[in-house]
Amino acid sequence: MADVEVLAEVVRSGLVESRHRGIAVGVDPAGEVIWSIGDPGTVVFPRSSNKPIQALGMLRAGLPLDGRLLALASASHSGEPFHLDGVREILALAGLGESALQTPPSYPLDPHVHADYLRNGGARDPICMDCSGKHAAMLLTCVTNEWTIDDYLDPEHPLQVQITQTFTELTDGPPAVVGVDGCGAPLLATPLQQLARAVGRIVQSPTGSLGARLVEAMTAHPEYVSGTTRDERDLMLAFPGLVAKSGAESVYVVGLPDGSAYAIKIEDGGERPLYAVMGRALELAGLDAAVLHERPTILGGGKPVGEVRTTF
Repeated sequence: MADVEVLAEVVRSGLVESRHRGIAVGVDPAGEVIWSIGDPGTVVFPRSSNKPIQALGMLRAGLPLDGRLLALASASHSGEPFHLDGVREILALAGLGESALQTPPSYPLDPHVHADYLRNGGARDPICMDCSGKHAAMLLTCVTNEWTIDDYLDPEHPLQVQITQTFTELTDGPPAVVGVDGCGAPLLATPLQQLARAVGRIVQSPTGSLGARLVEAMTAHPEYVSGTTRDERDLMLAFPGLVAKSGAESVYVVGLPDGSAYAIKIEDGGERPLYAVMGRALELAGLDAAVLHERPTILGGGKPVGEVRTTF
């Protein structure tokens, strides 16, 4: 990532203590770049920001989900009890148990849920991994098509081929790199501006289409897309019709109801400035800053002594 710029500064007691560099881009409903900081053509791994694209690929392959369970198929969930129950519902539709999941054993993503889980004697489990909703949906897609399930994460599997075809269509080109995501699924890389373009296209899908079905599910059930305490949920509740999806290593994409979209990548992979940067980008897009994510406060002796501030 050669062409990056400072997007946020950490200010403590009036002194800039740290800086976060990255890339930010906005595209219009036609997918054309209208605003950027850094090089928006930089290739990135979108990580879980790819999940709306993956979910649409599964719908095109016949995934028989709607509503909250379809939202969960696009989720990086917090591991709250209703998330885990939803994953079990999807697996039951496929006639499968939790042992079919190939997600790595994990604890719940949300730190408070994690703590409660440990207090109740919980151990690392594949269903607790934040991508288990997507994996359950992948398995259900395979069962629906009578595809094999033991190798559903193989890039050459019909499921992954369908997802890659959808990704290629929405991003206007094949993946620049195919890697392996933290959950074990194929990870498709694309320029940051193409990630924004793809999600913008999904959000403006015509009424009655599979894309509209996905958007309706995500926006009606944002707590299933992330969790009850997460920024994506709050943002989607504040702005009906908006789709928000973050990813590991500090990636974030937001599609607005008109089909315009914004994508962020923080170079160092740290999440601290991510939501403040996206909040500022959306403020420039005309959204009411009063309801956007609060910028992190810098503490000294337990009291506020500074802030994480954006530079644009």
